[in-house]
Amino acid sequence: MVNQPKELISKLQQGDQLGFVTVMDLYQNMVYNTALGIVQNEADADDITQDVFEQVFISIGSFKGESKLSTWLYKITISKSLDHVKKKRRKKRFGLVQSLFGASDIEKHSPIEFNHPGVQLEQKERASELFAALQQLPDKQKIAFILHKVEGQSYQEIAEIMNKSLYAVEALMSRAKANLKILLHNYYYKSLSDQ
Repeated sequence: MVNQPKELISKLQQGDQLGFVTVMDLYQNMVYNTALGIVQNEADADDITQDVFEQVFISIGSFKGESKLSTWLYKITISKSLDHVKKKRRKKRFGLVQSLFGASDIEKHSPIEFNHPGVQLEQKERASELFAALQQLPDKQKIAFILHKVEGQSYQEIAEIMNKSLYAVEALMSRAKANLKILLHNYYYKSLSDQ
């Protein structure tokens, strides 16, 4: 990712429209891909991307430049994505309660199916299984895994984004891999026995 010049941040903080468009051009894919990895729904990832850049426009004055702009954007994206997931879970639980008491206009939830831009066509089935398993991980493990394996961030960058120590990120990744191994065991065992 581009190392942001101080002039660009200064322009943003002064409300410069061209500076804002430049930031969107540079970071829109990163924000969208991160949100998509977490919420696993293209329309929701689009909405979150828009929310993130609205937040950037509103909050750029509070950006002190102590970290990279991309780190700040990751933090906002993760926060907005996790908030979205929590709202959806609450809505789903409310729908379940309604269905128990006979409400008939409940939204039907279909299995997760989306196309992540970083996944090649021949890997779609495996990616779908992986992303379904990721949804079962605790949020911190899921975020660390997505940032490292999908977004290509180093453990040091993840530590900065998540406000964790390097050791904590290593531990999160280790637990995420162990949990995914358990969650994906049946899928891979079935795949091998089908061959």
